[in-house]
Amino acid sequence: MITRRGFVAGAAAALALAAVPRRARAIGPGSRFRFAQLQIGSAKPPRPAALKRLAWEIDKRTSIDIDLEPALVTPTSETLHESPFLYLAGERDFELPSAAGIEALRRYLTYGGFLLIDSAEGSADGAFDGSVRKLVAAIYPQPAKTLEVVPPDHVVYKSFYLLDKPLGRLAIAPALEGIVREDRLVAAYVANDMGGAWARDDFGNYDFPCEPGGDRQRELSFRMGVNLVMYALCLDYKSDQVHVPFIMKRRRWKPDDGAMDPAKLPSKP
Repeated sequence: MITRRGFVAGAAAALALAAVPRRARAIGPGSRFRFAQLQIGSAKPPRPAALKRLAWEIDKRTSIDIDLEPALVTPTSETLHESPFLYLAGERDFELPSAAGIEALRRYLTYGGFLLIDSAEGSADGAFDGSVRKLVAAIYPQPAKTLEVVPPDHVVYKSFYLLDKPLGRLAIAPALEGIVREDRLVAAYVANDMGGAWARDDFGNYDFPCEPGGDRQRELSFRMGVNLVMYALCLDYKSDQVHVPFIMKRRRWKPDDGAMDPAKLPSKP
């Protein structure tokens, strides 16, 4: 039997819970964006802390609801399709996946997934680079697809920030390469060790210096990471960029100078 005293106490508790601020989620925790670190063969990811730090930056800079902890997957993992974004990093050659693994990656890219390949070997034509090109040829043998230069006016360079080149720990590759299928960039490859720019230890120190551009280069690397994620989630929704020249003129801004630095922006809007 519910007494008046019990009813009042229950109502007070319900009001107290309702007053506690909570972050709304339309679908639930499973709807969060989560990176998937792709591992091929026995080689461990060279920059294991990179994706977590990039996820933290995305959480602070955008409205994306993101899980900070990346998932570790292989080409034949049952959870491969649970993330829209695969990240493959390496610094040495690797064996191609099995036929089943190649087919799984092909299906993943065909049905909307995005793959970022990041070379940490410090060379534009090293052993990892050779394995990457063999992997691309295996995934798309007929018709044969090869990595092609992504032009600087591609929407991936303006999906969130206005950029013109990919940077990382290094700046040895002047352009992003990729695979385009039906006007969609399904995979991107950069040889500048973006993960090396993102990686940070538990004490808040970055694992590697960025050369030759220092902190500015690191910031542009984070911006490229954000752009790649926004493109993977939204594709070409910003392809109509008639307003970009106007924005750049108003800001008197170029991608390689002090972009978004309040001290270097015009004093009037």
